[in-house]
Amino acid sequence: MVDILDEVKKEYVKDLMSKGKRPSGRALDELRKATIERNVIPNAEGSAKVLLGNTQVLVGVKLGIGTPFPDRPEEGVLSTSAELLPLASPVFEMGPPSAESIEVARVVDRGIRSSNLLDLKALFIEPGKAWNVFVDVYVLDHDGNLIDASALAAMAALQCTRMPKYEDGKILYGNYVGKLATATSCVTSTFAKIGGVIVADPDLDEEKAMDARLTVATTPKHVCAMQKGGSGGFTRDELLGIIDMAFKKGDELRALL
Repeated sequence: MVDILDEVKKEYVKDLMSKGKRPSGRALDELRKATIERNVIPNAEGSAKVLLGNTQVLVGVKLGIGTPFPDRPEEGVLSTSAELLPLASPVFEMGPPSAESIEVARVVDRGIRSSNLLDLKALFIEPGKAWNVFVDVYVLDHDGNLIDASALAAMAALQCTRMPKYEDGKILYGNYVGKLATATSCVTSTFAKIGGVIVADPDLDEEKAMDARLTVATTPKHVCAMQKGGSGGFTRDELLGIIDMAFKKGDELRALL
């Protein structure tokens, strides 16, 4: 029954797209309303909850002391994970990370790393010791475009992350010495191609109908990461148009930060 309904919705969305319309009534390049709430997890060093339309994502940031990677012995460590909670959607299940959760985590992580948002060298403490930054993404409600909601929540959480005091080889949680330094603001903008029509911020019904998806991570000045999904493709002109649009939509999201 679910598959039949999905096929009906898919055809409905494609039919509307052929007429230049979207099921939600939004313009093709219009984002859903986004809101950010910071410091929602008391025990985390930083946290934020984002609502993007009906998609809801929570991000917590924790800091700890660990061993640097062997190939980067004088840098701190960034680790990003994503959990698609069963309460968010009937298609999500408990168990090992799914391909979708791994993709969300990797794209968010890639944007943070490639934008040089965090100075990992500044997180080095001494040989064999460095700060570890854990960014944990939790999807609470799934109505499409998990990547953009997760990236926005991660950025907001990192901006309000506090640095615990480190003294005599111990972390004094609850005793903070300032904010985690962030050098820029990185957000992602995702676009879906449906029957030749490209739309910004696809909701769940549009994702089910899309032929291809492209996510572009930007700072105010640079493209720092990209991720393609779906079996379809994009022409060169479509790609260039999406990149231009990603900067414009990225600025709209950055204005919320």
